Amino acid sequence: MSTAIIYYSEHHGNTKKLLDAIAAAAPDVELIDVTKETKDLSGFDRIGIASGIYFSNFAKQVLSYAEAQLPEGKPVFFIYTHGAPGGDFLKGIRAVTEKKRCRELGSYRCQGFDTFGPFKLVGGIAKGHPTKEEIEGAVRFYEGLDK
Repeated sequence: MSTAIIYYSEHHGNTKKLLDAIAAAAPDVELIDVTKETKDLSGFDRIGIASGIYFSNFAKQVLSYAEAQLPEGKPVFFIYTHGAPGGDFLKGIRAVTEKKRCRELGSYRCQGFDTFGPFKLVGGIAKGHPTKEEIEGAVRFYEGLDK
């Protein structure tokens, strides 16, 4: 099953760490950095959408890319990292995928080191994240999509 994962991972590369581990374990995965390339996603069986969280939402670059490039009716899943311990971070991206009538397969999230805005003043939050266990959890999540 061919899978594209569109992503935005800036600042500390937290989200990219998860995606690199998934791509290493699953050769059918193609990672697409939304800031570097535009690709026709219609030939993929499913689409992953991955981002760090910015102001309680997926990066605007990912939201814009999904609005423009995500084919209608594709199965999708979400992967994201966040500094703050909790919140409803999927609201914005779900609005895009629901509008495109995509079927949600699931989501994986974990904390990621965050020095954005005021967190920089205290040396950041969620230091040491994502952990090895969280990265392995992302791989297990992806592998579980086939079951």
